[in-house]
This record gives sequence, C-alpha cells and structure tokens, in this order.
Amino acid sequence: MARYLVIVESPAKVKTIKKFLGSNYVVAASQGHVRDFPKSQFGIDVENDFEPKYITIRGKGEILANLRKEVKKADKIYLATDPDREGEAIAWHLVKALKLEGKKMYRVSFNEITKNAVKAAIKDAREIDMNLVDAQQARRALDRIVGYRISPLLWAKVKRGLSAGRVQSVALRIIADREEEIDAFIPEEYWTMDAVLNVKGEKKPLTAKFYGTEKGKMTIGSKEELDGIINEIQDKEYKVADIKKSERLKKAPLPFTTSTLQQEASKALNFATQKTMRIAQQLYEGIDIKGNGTVGVITYLRTDSTRVSEEAEANVGEYIAKVYGDAYVAAVKKKEESGKKIQDAHEAIRPTDVNRTPASLKDSLTRDQFRLYQLIWKRFVASRMQQAKYETTSVKIAAGDYRFHVSASKIVFEGFRSVYIEPDEEKEENNVLVKAIDKDTLLTKEKLETKQHFTQPPAHYTEASLVKTLEELGIGRPSTYAPTISTIISRRYVAKEQKNLYLTELGEVVNHMMKKSFPSIVDVNFTANMEGLLDRVEEGAVEWKSVIRNFYPDLEEAVETAEKELETVKIEDEVTDVICEDCGRNMVIKYGPHGKFLACPGFPECRNTKPYLEKVGVQCPKCGKDIVIRKTKKGRKYYGCEDNPNCDFMSWQKPSKEKCPQCGGYMVEKGNKLLCADEKCGYIVNKK
Repeated sequence: MARYLVIVESPAKVKTIKKFLGSNYVVAASQGHVRDFPKSQFGIDVENDFEPKYITIRGKGEILANLRKEVKKADKIYLATDPDREGEAIAWHLVKALKLEGKKMYRVSFNEITKNAVKAAIKDAREIDMNLVDAQQARRALDRIVGYRISPLLWAKVKRGLSAGRVQSVALRIIADREEEIDAFIPEEYWTMDAVLNVKGEKKPLTAKFYGTEKGKMTIGSKEELDGIINEIQDKEYKVADIKKSERLKKAPLPFTTSTLQQEASKALNFATQKTMRIAQQLYEGIDIKGNGTVGVITYLRTDSTRVSEEAEANVGEYIAKVYGDAYVAAVKKKEESGKKIQDAHEAIRPTDVNRTPASLKDSLTRDQFRLYQLIWKRFVASRMQQAKYETTSVKIAAGDYRFHVSASKIVFEGFRSVYIEPDEEKEENNVLVKAIDKDTLLTKEKLETKQHFTQPPAHYTEASLVKTLEELGIGRPSTYAPTISTIISRRYVAKEQKNLYLTELGEVVNHMMKKSFPSIVDVNFTANMEGLLDRVEEGAVEWKSVIRNFYPDLEEAVETAEKELETVKIEDEVTDVICEDCGRNMVIKYGPHGKFLACPGFPECRNTKPYLEKVGVQCPKCGKDIVIRKTKKGRKYYGCEDNPNCDFMSWQKPSKEKCPQCGGYMVEKGNKLLCADEKCGYIVNKK
C-alpha cells in the first residue's frame, strides 16, 4: 500500500487532519519555520547580491530528523502549510531542509480544516508558488536589514535591549504624532440649548435641540452669543415650521477580514489583538466537538478579503430563510471591494459550517473561544441578510428667526440587526414624537436648558483604532498587526492603560532618534510604498532582490551618519545629590521597565533603591511643595506633588509658574500656549 506524508505547521492540526485522511496517510508537524537567518550574524551576503544565508533554527534539528525518516518511507509528500506567503515560504524551506527536490512532492493549501476542504486540496495539489516565497523572503530580508543595522545603534546610544523595526517604528511614530496633537490641542468653548416644549393634548413634553437659523446650522461659541439668542427668542411663539418623513436604510456589514475582526473583538469583547489572533488560530486549527471529533470551525484567519465561496453563500442563504424567513435573505450577493491588493485571494473569516450555531458549540468551547466564535458567526450571517429599514421623522420648530430640531426614528424592518448589532453603533434618538404632530400643533415653551461644553482633543489610539489606521495607510499586513502592537508594548515604548495606548519616556526617546536619523524608515508614505513593492513581488512583477538593492545603500549611509553624529542619550547612571542612607554613596539614576529610579552605585553590596522624582521647577498649586514628574504603573508620564500621598495634586499637562491673570488659578503648557487649567475660565496666552 502506498504511503503518503502530509506536513503541516502546527501539532494541533495533526490531530484534526489525520481524522479526515485514510490509514495510508501520515500527518506530521514542522512546528512553524524550520530555517531562518542566524541570530548571531547579519545573515545576508551584501557582497554576493544580498544572498540570504539560512540556517536550521535552534531546537528544530530533532523535528527535521523525524521528518527525514518519514520522507524516506513516503511515496508522495504533501506540504500543507498555511495558505499565505508565510506558509508558502515554510513549504519552500522544508523542501530545502529535507532535500525534497526530485521527489514526488506537492504543495496543498486549504482555507478551512474540514473533511471536504482537506480532501479537495489533496486532489488539487500544485507546485510551490515562488512569487509568494520571494515576497516573504524580501519582507524578511528588509526586516532583518532594518532591525540588524539600527537596533545596535539604539543599544549604543540609548539602552541595551531596544529594537527598531520596519513596521514597529512607523506604528510608534503614528502614536507619537497623535500624542503631540493631543498635547498641542486647545479646547474651544461651545454651548448647547434645548427647548422643552409642552404639546397640546400630550402629557409628555417634547425636547427640541437648537439648530440655527432658517439658512442653516450654527454653533453657539460663547455665553454672550447664547444670551443674545435667548433675548431674541424670549417672547417668540414656537411653531412647527417643517415636518419631513423619510425612510433610511442601513447596509448589512461585510464579513470579517483580519483587521476588522481585531477591531471588533477589541471593541465588543475587550480582546487585545494578540489574544484575538491566538483564539482565532485555535478555532481554525480544530476544536474537539462532542460527538463530532476534532474539526476546524472557522476559515483561515489571515486575510484581507471579504469574498465568500459559492457553497458557503448558498448554505447561509438556506439557513437565513429557514430560521428568519425569505424576507431576510439578501437579494444581491456582495461584490469584493476592488482597488487594493487582496492577500492571496482568500475568503473572509467565516464559520466553516453555518449550521454549527454558537449555542450548539457552547459546551465544546472555552468562554473566550465561544465569544469570538459567536462574533464571527453572527457577523457572517448578518453579512448575507437584508438591510435594516428605519422610518425617520424630522421636525423643524421656529422661534422667530431661529430654528430648533427634533428627530426620531423607528425600525420598520430589522433585517440583519436581528442577528448582529455593531458594538459602536450610535444610540438612536430616544425622543418619542407625538403621532399627531402637524403644522397646526400648538406648542408652549416650558423652559430652555443650556449647557457649556468644550471641544475635545483627538482620542488616544487604542489597539483597534491603530489597526484601522495601519490598514488605511497600507502599512504592514494582517499577519503583522498583532505582533507589531505587542512588540511596542512589551518594549515599553508604549503603555496600555484601559484600552488607550500612551507614549512612554523611552518611546519618546526612540521615536525622536528614529525621526532624526532615519526619517525614511519612519515615514508613513515610504513604508506604504515599500508594502506596495512587496505586493508587486508577490504578483511576479518585481524581482525580490531589486527591492533590497534599491533600499540598502540609502539605509547604510544613514546608519554611518547616525553613528558619527548622534549624541548618546544619557538615560542611565547619572549621579545625583541624593545620598544613599544605607551606605553614604551618591545615588545614580537607573532606567528600569517603568522609567527612571534611584539606585545605589554600590550594587550588589548595597541594594538600596528609591523612586526618582524629577522636579520641574514649579510649586504645587495645592500645598506649595515641588511638582515632580511621576509615572503611572504602565509608564505614562504625569505631574504630581512630591508630597504624595499627603497631597493629591496631579496634571497630565506640565504646570506653569505663571498664574492665570483672569481667575488666579494655575496654568498649564500646551504646545506654544499657556492655558488656564480651569476650562471654564478659558484664558489662553502665547508662551514667552
């Protein structure tokens, strides 16, 4: 009997796939990559046209030895690594490491780990796609060049253990730029005004929001402006000026791509991107379903595509018709969004069998697996349903020359919303309009409610919004978002508090250095263009080494210049005038995971440490002691009193020595401006 060897990446898949194939198939795992650049050397031969020097990854010798034994016994070898450029490259490296050239060797790829998909893939075996392999080689070589040439510089000039990366450094820059925007933001005052109106014959009053004038919408910018409007409408009658009824349609969402799944899981489930990918991987590789054995319950998780196979399309249509009725089935099949490169023509992330409802799997899944599967299942089913229909009523109410506005909407057809409501869907107006309202309805003013507001700065990035921005800018690919974000957090360049990402002091230093010495590496457009070039390699339109040839000389020149010109950032071992109470030495500033701290230079004999409190030369507005720079546990910088916890003063902005001439309160620095810390005062002046 013929013997066939199937090599997959992950041991978790072995169990799932074994079940689908006959006894003459042996399934073994490579456990990811088997060859890579050496850790201790550059690994790219610059003199020899950038030829990569791959070596067996440490710890993979035994795995390869076992695979070689199986290769000898096999009549045919199927390389069933993941269906993307990374998987293609692993298959190619396996060919080289196991010396499979000349043997009956085939590449198989499947988008889902189900019996039909695996069997169909074996029938449809092909050769290795070298364009995909070369795209991965180019990507890996570029990452190695950037990391290997710039990271030692960061080590020498700042601190050991730091790193730069082609995508990570741009992600850091994006977060740093947003922080600058927030720091420089000056709040602007505005007012809202609601008219509470009694309607004849109705018990409940109607609340109408100030809109503007007949000519259009307006914003009330100050108390004076508000008082002027109130004076003008003081004695005016309130009349219904206009009633519009209309129908509003809300489209069903598209099924998930890697990026949208990461965003929604962050918003709806509070999952970090890394966690989302880890759990999705488990759902893809196979879940032990009671009574059914091990089966992959979702399709491949790294994809840019929203395409759905015809079979899945037909199945979900039948399911919706059966459970919800024919009226809920989407009439027209969604077309793939064009205009951008879609990775590997994959399908969207969807359940492998729509009849496998979340409820039916609940007992077979962990809590987190269930929640993510439910999100994917609901989104997929919703994407194939009819749009939701709303009936909206909009009423303009006149008070002299000014207009107030009331709107209400009610759902007339739930459509996809009967399955899936997006986590950030805006709350609908809860104004209930009186049914009988028309132009003759009598309205009397009960009261005017006014409120002062201030414009808000741009929001800090969250993992979800950073993924969205990286995708929109064309930086990185689905597979890179999660590792990129987890790298900048683990290096402590960025602190994650609640859901927000904040730049740390260390992140500030590294970003400043990268911007100064390697502007192109952290340039958003440059990185996006590079990503486009790598996509062209994948299409077979560009030779992969030509990308490296064009990139390397400029980087080399920038590194040489930086080595000469870049001053070392004194970030550790600065001697202070603080005396160690244990041994009498002057304590020094050290840099730890959370930022600066004081340590005794006599370590290890003397292990005394204490917090480093950097004074900013300003007295505390509450108690008069010194203001110092403090850090949150995660490394985010703020200004607090040195007498904490006895004094609880804190400010995210740096307080100024100058007092507010208008109200006598303290002022803070914002970009090149000084602002009164009391928003209600609103005093602003240019910094001297």
